[in-house]
Amino acid sequence: MQTVRDGKAGDVRLMQGNEALARGALEAGVSVAAGYPGTPSSEIIENLAKAAKDSDLYVEFSTNEKVALEVAASGSFAELRSLAVMKQVGVNVAADFLLHLVLYGTRGGMVLASCEDPGGLSSTNEGDSRHYAKMMEFPLLEPGDFQEAKDMMRWAFELSEEIRNLVMVRSVTRLSHASGRVGLGNLPEKKERAHLNVEGPPIGQMEGPIGALPVTLNFMHGRQQGKMRKAAEIFEDSPYNTYTGPDNPELLIVTSSSAWLYCTEAVDLLNAGDRVGILKLGCTYPLPPKLVTKHLSTTDKVFIVEELLPFLEDNVKTLAAEMGAALGHKTFYGKKDGSLPSTGELNPDVVMGGLAKILDIEPDASLAKYSEELEQVVGQSVVARSLTFCAGCPHRASFWSLHNALELDGRYGFMCGDIGCYTMGISPAGFGTLKSVHAMGSGIGLASGFGQLGQFGLDRPVLAACGDSTFFHAAVPALINAVHHNAKLVMVVLDNSGTGMTGFQPHPGLTYDAMGKQATPVDVAKVCRAIGASVTISDPFDVKGTTDTLLDLLEQDSGVRVLILRQMCALSPEKKLKKMYEVAVDQSICLGEACGCNRLCTRVFKCPALIWDASAGKALVDEVLCAGCGVCASICPSGAITRKEVA
Repeated sequence: MQTVRDGKAGDVRLMQGNEALARGALEAGVSVAAGYPGTPSSEIIENLAKAAKDSDLYVEFSTNEKVALEVAASGSFAELRSLAVMKQVGVNVAADFLLHLVLYGTRGGMVLASCEDPGGLSSTNEGDSRHYAKMMEFPLLEPGDFQEAKDMMRWAFELSEEIRNLVMVRSVTRLSHASGRVGLGNLPEKKERAHLNVEGPPIGQMEGPIGALPVTLNFMHGRQQGKMRKAAEIFEDSPYNTYTGPDNPELLIVTSSSAWLYCTEAVDLLNAGDRVGILKLGCTYPLPPKLVTKHLSTTDKVFIVEELLPFLEDNVKTLAAEMGAALGHKTFYGKKDGSLPSTGELNPDVVMGGLAKILDIEPDASLAKYSEELEQVVGQSVVARSLTFCAGCPHRASFWSLHNALELDGRYGFMCGDIGCYTMGISPAGFGTLKSVHAMGSGIGLASGFGQLGQFGLDRPVLAACGDSTFFHAAVPALINAVHHNAKLVMVVLDNSGTGMTGFQPHPGLTYDAMGKQATPVDVAKVCRAIGASVTISDPFDVKGTTDTLLDLLEQDSGVRVLILRQMCALSPEKKLKKMYEVAVDQSICLGEACGCNRLCTRVFKCPALIWDASAGKALVDEVLCAGCGVCASICPSGAITRKEVA
């Protein structure tokens, strides 16, 4: 099996951005890597885990991002190079420890890789973690392509050791998940060994106790700000800040990250290379003031191109204001004046639209025509399909029972959701069962609050849903809160034996870790019982049994009741392609449109393997897609769907 460790210096490989980031960490000699899975970041830890055995590397998927940052920091404090990995929302989870960490500083080189998701391709938000660099005062690097992803990751460890503080390397979906050519460097032959010195004076960063106290706060904060000034000096000569274009451009583009590639293509498409210069910044906080000022002085018009919030735009404008009379008046374009949209992903067309307007260029009409024709062809060729659960997904069966139980209970009970595949429970795919979706762990947190509102007249049954990985990540504190405060609620743990949405990374409930080694499983049911909740376990594929259990739990109407719906994900490596049942529709029994169920199976249940046979006017099972869960046989009012246990 090829890993990111394979290949020698000088080789050129086609690598995904996350593979390049992992390779850069290996070339830097990273010893400890920890993260929590979240698209688009997960592959960094996965690739390092595959290379761990041959690289003398410790890798784990931690319980959550704060723990991951703490595990990685322990490596740094022992003078080993360490890496923490997470997606943008994970930085929020880690933020408390992050604030304290960057105040004290690091010892061995330490990097925080944050992979973000402009446009929310796989997220429920467009969080922008760059602001943490400014708010908490640590350096920020943003690779612009795949080669830089590897090279800047490696350099980030060196920079961290030079200033003795954490460095953030930020990626975005189009860099993390796209692929490009990457020239490899050397891998270190020998690793440093752990060395922990905590016997020195309290303010000795390399030998004293690890942490800050009120009496040392001012000294440490001043030391931290000195590190930022040093980083700014280093950034002045960084090769990752580049300029292309005329000496005195009519318009200066200031950009970073993958937006740099969009700008390059847009300028080329508009044939505006003799009018526009591009200042690409790989070091985006703190800004290198001399470099940026030099380029601002060459023009009167500045177009700042970035995704998400106007972070770079604000900082460049601040620098220009500080330079005042030396720079003179500048006209800025970007997100704030509407030259670029304030939300969503950028692409070359979007950048070209803003650029053409600023330069008063008429875009090539053939490009727009081509886009229209392409959309028309795609519209005619691709079948529209709404979001739904996979064939055989236990979440569909769970929400079917949950929805029906709430309807049968008749007291307008409602369910608070969470983040995972089961977030689709808020949509028709989950029969609209979920009524709220926010952050990981927020379902049980909100339910804990709703469960206290009886004294104000809210007497509807309250339920909360979370997955097994989310249970360990952030649901346990809210469950403890609910039990302690005698909230009335039913918590449903949708246990599909893995972190399903991001690719089946391990979590504390499983018997193996990220490196494939034996791990001690933590039992969800035992944790809930130890907290003081009553616990019931059911198989969601047993639709009647699960529905009856839910009705019983709703009827109890007191305290915290936990229901664990346990059935392995249909796409898990252990279960994939293994059918429990051979499922078929007996079309001699199926009544089709005459059934009176209004095509319950194909229109409402929405399993991709249950299709409508238009020629026969009957339902049909797609044998290729069917995972053999057999749940559909439980929902057909005519008994036309049959299932036969696979021998």
